Amino acid sequence: MNLTEAMAYLDAHASYDTTGRVESPTIDRIARLMEVSGDPQLGYPVIHITGTNGKGSTTQMVTRLLMAHGLTVGTYSSPHLERLNERIQRNGEPIGDDEFAEQIAALAEIEVISGVRPTFFELVTAAAFRWFADVAVDVAVIEVGMLGRWDATNVVDAQVAVLTNIALDHMEYAGPTKAHIAREKSGIVKPRSAVVIGETEPELAQIFVDAGGSAHFLRGEHFDVVENQLALGGRLVDLRTPTTVYPEVFVPLHGKHQADNAAVALMAVEAFFARPLEDEILREGFAEVRMPGRFEVMGRQPLVIVDGAHNPAGADVAAQVFFEDFDPAGMRYLVVGCLKTRDATELLGALRADEFDVVLTCTAPSPRGLDSRDLARAAAELGCDEVIECSTPSEACAKALRLAGGDDAILGAGSLYVVGEARPALRRLLP
Repeated sequence: MNLTEAMAYLDAHASYDTTGRVESPTIDRIARLMEVSGDPQLGYPVIHITGTNGKGSTTQMVTRLLMAHGLTVGTYSSPHLERLNERIQRNGEPIGDDEFAEQIAALAEIEVISGVRPTFFELVTAAAFRWFADVAVDVAVIEVGMLGRWDATNVVDAQVAVLTNIALDHMEYAGPTKAHIAREKSGIVKPRSAVVIGETEPELAQIFVDAGGSAHFLRGEHFDVVENQLALGGRLVDLRTPTTVYPEVFVPLHGKHQADNAAVALMAVEAFFARPLEDEILREGFAEVRMPGRFEVMGRQPLVIVDGAHNPAGADVAAQVFFEDFDPAGMRYLVVGCLKTRDATELLGALRADEFDVVLTCTAPSPRGLDSRDLARAAAELGCDEVIECSTPSEACAKALRLAGGDDAILGAGSLYVVGEARPALRRLLP
């Protein structure tokens, strides 16, 4: 099986309507795939990360801190931006095409043997777990795909279980309250897990404490952000853990919220090693963090930024960073697309779409993408001054660049699917 054949096999297992639905939850399929594979996911320690927002950034920070210690680190995250291989990485490098196809071919054989028909996400997750065992990683950093308890990644036995925060999201799968969502996410906690809790609302944090685990580290009590300052190219933060204060640590990501993610990541790695980190190693690890598609600056004149903010809480943060940290002087353009599962008016409101001079809507490149015409109507009803309807993110980016001058600013947001198409388009279009 080559890569093309592997992708065709995966596409045949995609079900955008049923995959991951909580009303019929099970991890039996992937558990069976892992059992037939020899349970490779139990052969290395795991740091398992969930949360409504920030889990992608936290996953990358944890990875870089572990790599700075000289460890071989497997990282599994989702979704990808441009290529599926991005989801499965060893020391920051995506799995090769041939290796990925080899893993999918093996899983196709297991499907025949076991009689189990897995989903797309279960297959990719299983491929990651198998490959990490094959390349003998020292530790795997695993990002939950959705919620936690019934997520395909939850066949691991996490040495460290991490919660970034809780907000209302994936309401079509869980809810209706944040407490309901927290209970679903707390399902990643195992009896031996050290539990790192970034959520500061006491009722929600307590749900994670009550879920079990061998030790608990709560933000505000055991670790926190002491200082958080804007710096050129990121943030300058002071972080504290149960034993140590780390002053003036540079985190090369934009947004005040990244300090919160850094505190959670640091505590997770301290919990993994059961000791403080050496100052030089900590600074080296954070300095290497990169997050494509998360408030990523792609151009300067005009200022062009893409951010995968896809829910109201994330959109609110993206708008805050755009308007307050960057404070563009000229015209402000918003390129936006989202999925049908989102409340378009709520998302646009969180993005402060009515504060942009021009809003360019597009259809997110997904079977679940909301039609750009529907999104344009929602923007007009919100009171946006000028709304331009485009068919694709590429078209919207090209039009925004034609309209924008050197002092203007463009923000592309609303969905990682939109950002995934916008990034290569912008690379072609920008000088």
